[in-house]
Amino acid sequence: MTLVSARDLIAAASAAGTGIGAFNVIQLETAEALVRASEQAQLPVILQISQNCADYHGGLEPIALATLAVARRASTPVAVHLDHAERPELVHEAIDLGFGSVMFDGGALPYEDNVALTAAVAQRAHAAGVHIEGELGEVGGKDGAHAPGVRTDPAEARAFVAVTGVDALAVAVGSSHAMTTRTASLDFDLIARLRAALPVPLVLHGSSGVSDAVIADAVRAGMTKINVSTHLNGFFTRAIRERLAADERLVDPRRYLAPAREALAGEAARMLRLFALQDAGAAS
Repeated sequence: MTLVSARDLIAAASAAGTGIGAFNVIQLETAEALVRASEQAQLPVILQISQNCADYHGGLEPIALATLAVARRASTPVAVHLDHAERPELVHEAIDLGFGSVMFDGGALPYEDNVALTAAVAQRAHAAGVHIEGELGEVGGKDGAHAPGVRTDPAEARAFVAVTGVDALAVAVGSSHAMTTRTASLDFDLIARLRAALPVPLVLHGSSGVSDAVIADAVRAGMTKINVSTHLNGFFTRAIRERLAADERLVDPRRYLAPAREALAGEAARMLRLFALQDAGAAS
C-alpha cells in the first residue's frame, strides 16, 4: 500500500469521533511490530520517530529510511511522523526525506518565541504539503507541562493555532510523559472545551500513563491522536527479559527480539482497537 499522510488518518478519525494510535519507533523491530499491529487490527497507525530516537541512531536518515520502507510495505494505511522535534533543521530534514507529517515542539520556549518559530516551521511544512503538529506548553516528564496541575488554556490555544497555522495541537490536560503506571487523571471538561474552541484536532501526549477506560473517555470527549511509547516499550523489554532468563546460553539477538516484536505487536493492535472505540479487551 502507498504510504499515507497522518493528515488523512487524523482527519478520518476526527470525523468519525474516534482516535488514531501514534506509536514511537525505537529501532527497526519496533517499526515492524507496529505495522504488524496495524495489519492484525485492520486499522491505520502512525509511526513516530522522535528527536531523541534520531539522536540515538546518530542521525534521522538511517532510522527514517528504514521506517519509511517498512511503512510502504504495509497492507494497511501507515503514516510516518516526526515527533517532538525541537530543532527546526530536523523538521526540514524530515520533510526532505518524505515524512507526511512533523511535530515542532517549541513548548519549552517563551510563548512569543514558540509562536514565532512554530509559525516559521509551519510555513515551510505547508509549502511542502506536510501536516504539522504544534505544542503549547511543555509536556510533563520533559520539564513540566502535562504534569499534574498544568493545563492548556482554550483561549490561548485558539490564538496560538490562529497565528501559527498548525494543523493539530498537543495540549496539556493531565497526562505526563514516561509514566510506567497508568494512573494519570485527565480533565474531560477541559478536553471538551478545547475541542469546541479549536478548529484543529487535539493530540494527547503521555498516554502510556492513562488507563484504557480514561483514554476511551478522552477520545469521546474530543481527543484524536493518541501518542504511546513507554507502555509499549514495557511489553518489548519484558519479553526480552523473559526469553533471556529462560535460556542463559542464548546469544543470537533474533531469538529474543522476535518474541519481543510479537509482544509489542499484540498490545499495539489491542490499543488501536481501543482508540477506535472497538472492544479491545484488557491490558496485559
